[in-house]
Amino acid sequence: MQFPSISHHGGTRGVTGSCHQLHLDSTASLLVDCGLEQGDEAPPGAGSLPPGFAVQGIQALVITHVHLDHVGRIPALLAAGYRGPILCSEPSAKLLPLVLEDAYKLTISSEPTQVARYLEIINSLVVPVPFGQWHSVVKKSQLKCMIRLQRAGHLLGSAYVECDVHVAGINQRIVFSGDLGHQDNPLLHQLQPPERADVLVLESTYGDRLHPDRSDRQQQLEWVIDRALQDRGTVLIPAFSLGRTQELLFELEDILHRKALLGDPPVVGGDDGFAWSRLPIILDSPLAQRITGVYRQLHDYWNEEANARLAQGRDPLGFGQLVCVDTHARHRQVVNYLKSTGRPAIVIAGNGMCSGGRIVGYLKAMLADPRHEVVFVGYQVKGTPGSVIQASEGAKGYVQVDLEGELYEIRAKAVSLRGYSGHADQAGLVRFAQRCSARQVVLVHGERRAKQALAQVLRETFAKAGIELSVTIAE
Repeated sequence: MQFPSISHHGGTRGVTGSCHQLHLDSTASLLVDCGLEQGDEAPPGAGSLPPGFAVQGIQALVITHVHLDHVGRIPALLAAGYRGPILCSEPSAKLLPLVLEDAYKLTISSEPTQVARYLEIINSLVVPVPFGQWHSVVKKSQLKCMIRLQRAGHLLGSAYVECDVHVAGINQRIVFSGDLGHQDNPLLHQLQPPERADVLVLESTYGDRLHPDRSDRQQQLEWVIDRALQDRGTVLIPAFSLGRTQELLFELEDILHRKALLGDPPVVGGDDGFAWSRLPIILDSPLAQRITGVYRQLHDYWNEEANARLAQGRDPLGFGQLVCVDTHARHRQVVNYLKSTGRPAIVIAGNGMCSGGRIVGYLKAMLADPRHEVVFVGYQVKGTPGSVIQASEGAKGYVQVDLEGELYEIRAKAVSLRGYSGHADQAGLVRFAQRCSARQVVLVHGERRAKQALAQVLRETFAKAGIELSVTIAE
């Protein structure tokens, strides 16, 4: 085998399960992400399966960000005996234990002693790495490897990984993109492409499409809420606890602030309608609440616009109309109250693909009522309940969805707000590859159609510039 080389243990069949191994020589390697496969991509019992590869010789696990499809197999990695460092950005070091604790309780054990022991191991292995600084991982006479994390703009703490590898006097720069964010994230700094990449392992989630103009996405969200208010309905937003939820809160606070400056507009829906100033924004996710608390502590990592709001005395992630639901008993009360009273509200609840979590309780109670709206702001993996509900948008007749083993008729409106994607589109991915002057691109983390489309556009774009580029699709 020629070194360095790359093998893939996930993220090749679809958009989940990212896990890539950079082999430095016959005895040493790095692991970049260790994610869980989800939806149709996941084998039965995926969360409890062994990692599927040997852990001996892995010098470090490098985490690009803390979504479960990038970190969800860490328990299996530890169970297989891995006790090396877990390298990640400083914000990710704060967020990772929260995400892994929640997943451990849901899929492995909620017994307090076991959870405490698991978290003790995690915290002992996590090594925060500042953005933009080289960190030495391997240092031998004939082998040296350093990594550098740079902001990826996908969510707080997300990074792409630059690996500088010196083997037998030859230097190579290998870059793992992780998930790249859209350039207009309202909270985060924009990503800066790497200075160079001999090999670029590139995600391709939206490799076959362009995002619509994001400048009017807040107006679209406002319009959807206005329509629900007129119908005296509830807006249900399935959202991932990390990243998308905080973006939504940020946008909703801005709408409410603007409405307040206008003196609150006339009551929507006539004399018996409902005013924006009385609209509860319900965050029903204990994990999202804990993560939002960390986001608020880490405002030094927010962009200038977001920090400007803080300077004005505003709290974009903790405003007055925000109602946090903690216990499961309180969750049931809120579901029953909204179903029985018809009081308009906005509910943000996990999980983002409707395959579990508290959003399922609201869907069971409200999907059959056309007054309500289910608003999707993120990618829905094929085979998940979210993808079925999303596909009902514009369908003739009524569609049924399986929620926890029972079929429910979908009469509620389904709306997809495309401007809230957390991933770069085709143009953003091509731009990233161009700016780092990639010579070889390996496409991962995308449906096959998206990878094929992106591969073609990359080849054509580089050929027009007179640059030779090798593009392969990871299998």
